[in-house]
Amino acid sequence: MKYVGLVLGLLLCSCGPSTGQTQENPMVTLMVLGTVQDGGSPHIGCKRECCAGLFDQPDATRKVVSLGVVDHPNQKSYLFEASPDFTTQLKSLKNLARTENETPDGIFLTHAHIGHYTGLMYLGREALGGAKVPVYAMPKMKSFLENNGPWSQLVELGNISIQNLENQKQQKLSSHLTVVPFTVPHRDEFSETVGFKIIGPSKSVLFIPDIDKWNKWEKSIIEEIENVDYAFLDATFFHGPEINTRNISEIPHPFVVESMELFDTLPESERAKIHFIHLNHTNPLLDESSAAHKSVIDAGYHVAKFHQKIQL
Repeated sequence: MKYVGLVLGLLLCSCGPSTGQTQENPMVTLMVLGTVQDGGSPHIGCKRECCAGLFDQPDATRKVVSLGVVDHPNQKSYLFEASPDFTTQLKSLKNLARTENETPDGIFLTHAHIGHYTGLMYLGREALGGAKVPVYAMPKMKSFLENNGPWSQLVELGNISIQNLENQKQQKLSSHLTVVPFTVPHRDEFSETVGFKIIGPSKSVLFIPDIDKWNKWEKSIIEEIENVDYAFLDATFFHGPEINTRNISEIPHPFVVESMELFDTLPESERAKIHFIHLNHTNPLLDESSAAHKSVIDAGYHVAKFHQKIQL
């Protein structure tokens, strides 16, 4: 009897975490649907070597920045950013969710720059003709969509239904999934800019695809990284020389080399949380064989990969 009791105890102890989540049976999955900056790759008007071959032979993995999240038990899916690659990204999200629905249960927008919201146009009369697709937006972003065409037509025709977001206020989507928006400094010509904290049953993710410079934020990025399990961070430009044809004051972002210097004192476990994302077409991190890419990996960081999956 003692032997039987011992066996039963071992079996009970081997059932896994209290969430019931396993690699084979995840509760919440995050998938990277795009890693590139707003203008895409190849980039319009680009005559550099970084784009030359891509006009004739496009790379199907080079999609504009976006994340997809699926709550499997509740059969719900959510999209973060409505990029110009919206059409194929929605299909990837649908396939991950294993649902018949062509549109997600919510679309979360960070701000009103072209790579982050213009995909909404495909929900309109000229394309899908969506039916009240929930779009989560901050107050200025909401006002921008409601008062400027063609986005206002999406509202008027009921193609989208805008859901209010508030700075630092939790959006509890289910018992397994919570989203928290927070404002960050960026070029806010038409709307405020936010990042998101995405909280699953066992892991959490920081998503900041756009920010001016880390030192312009009232929060400490170091502390924010410490409070999550993964951090997808703005890596638009690797360094200054790659954009010598543009005035960086007009398009400020933290250079990857600056971020690496800032994060250099972090322990290896903290650096391993960081996945650089939102890569400009000039960014050598897009080339896995480049010295820049090798330097980032050797330093203990990651470069976000298309269709990369994380169980939350």
